[in-house]
Amino acid sequence: MTNDRRLWADLTTEDVADLAKDRTVVVQPIGAVEQHGPHLPLITDALTAETIARTAVRRLGPDSGTWVLPTLHYGKSTEHLGRPGTIAMSANTLLSVCLDLGESLAACGVRKLVFVNGHGGQPSLLDVVSRDIRHRFGLEVFSLMPSRFGLPDGVEDPDPFGIHGGFVETSLVMAIAPELVRLDRAVADGLAAGAFYRAQRHLTLEGVVPTAWLIDDVSASGVVGDPTGADARTGELLLDHWSGLLAEALTEVRDFAFPRLAEPLPAPLGGPLPVPHDGSTV
Repeated sequence: MTNDRRLWADLTTEDVADLAKDRTVVVQPIGAVEQHGPHLPLITDALTAETIARTAVRRLGPDSGTWVLPTLHYGKSTEHLGRPGTIAMSANTLLSVCLDLGESLAACGVRKLVFVNGHGGQPSLLDVVSRDIRHRFGLEVFSLMPSRFGLPDGVEDPDPFGIHGGFVETSLVMAIAPELVRLDRAVADGLAAGAFYRAQRHLTLEGVVPTAWLIDDVSASGVVGDPTGADARTGELLLDHWSGLLAEALTEVRDFAFPRLAEPLPAPLGGPLPVPHDGSTV
């Protein structure tokens, strides 16, 4: 069986039946359809997640046992509801979709599932549903967001607070689909919110003490950051960096197994484990 695209949907049912399930990793790109300011397309998060996932899997080659599912384009975009173009799933809907996905893959014999997420509004939800899939259907599930790998050497975000439609995200889309970027419309926004949160000791939009924010709380244009200096070369560096690290992570996922306790638990510091009167161990 030859499939250089490594796309699950290209396979036949016989192809899937013949896969070595103990060495098969299925990757689910997931994003959103939501406003990204006046210069980026609504599909930004889904487009970037899909491109990074497909690029990573192609880098692994035809013998990696890794396959990419059709992208889940809609996501939990509650914070952008009301802005033209945004289409959001509720938490319950997205949880149900992901659970159904896990059940279906388990019925196919698949044992490993990786969510590659492009939307900052749903990592917590994906963490929750990943554990539920593990509990209900036995899959080993991993949820990651490529941007959390950090920036490559030589790339600096002029506004580290730029979490939505800013320099990094705009540069990435310019590298993937430049025809969809209207850089002449790009505006810097949300900078006052950035300054406010930088002055706090603990509070932030996303972090140790996050704020449950809506886009209207922090931005007039829908952008949080400064996209005006974005460029495709930076986007190419980001794509190469994130897809390379994702490829490494997927290899670790393929070879992963939960460690089993080969030796008895050590005795507590106070001495050996107590022995009940009937002679059995606690």
